[in-house]
Amino acid sequence: MVSIVNCIRSRGQTGTGLSNFENVDEIADSKKYDLPGYAVLNTSKGNITIELFKDGSPEIVDQFLDLCQKGHFKGMPFHHVIKNYVILGGHSQDSGGIEDWTSKRKFHRRLPTSPKHEAFMLGATKIKEDSKAFQLFITTAPIPDSNDKLYMFGRVIKGVDGVQEIEEVDTDAHYRPKSPVGIINVILQQEI
Repeated sequence: MVSIVNCIRSRGQTGTGLSNFENVDEIADSKKYDLPGYAVLNTSKGNITIELFKDGSPEIVDQFLDLCQKGHFKGMPFHHVIKNYVILGGHSQDSGGIEDWTSKRKFHRRLPTSPKHEAFMLGATKIKEDSKAFQLFITTAPIPDSNDKLYMFGRVIKGVDGVQEIEEVDTDAHYRPKSPVGIINVILQQEI
């Protein structure tokens, strides 16, 4: 699998410049809107376009964008694929916390589905502050009983077929893909 990650922040430039703002609060607010609103994950199974929740999850979106700029997602494999549940990816070899909540999923009582926890959502696990432990996932079914373990910060708006292709890969008894599947590159965009 080709492992090239190209993270680009494409920012809309107005010709007016920031010097025209009269106060600092306006400048800070304008920077919030300059952040990319979309991430296109080019995976080994096709492109997946994600709308980022800049307003609803600003801290985790900022961390995602920062890690993208630093090349964190370069060659990131999807290391667990659980059909009709979730696709997990990351560089960390310590996936004990992930295995805990994924293996217990069948035994939890289902709560009413929140719009935040629907199928085809992008999120990160709450494992550690360390960027090496930043684990991405894409849900393939609602996960309403995992609020305390997950941050949701995006929604798949295009490329559901790519997500479904990843979900169909052959896995071993521990939900690990038998053949490599992962992210080739990530392109951040202001608009789609």
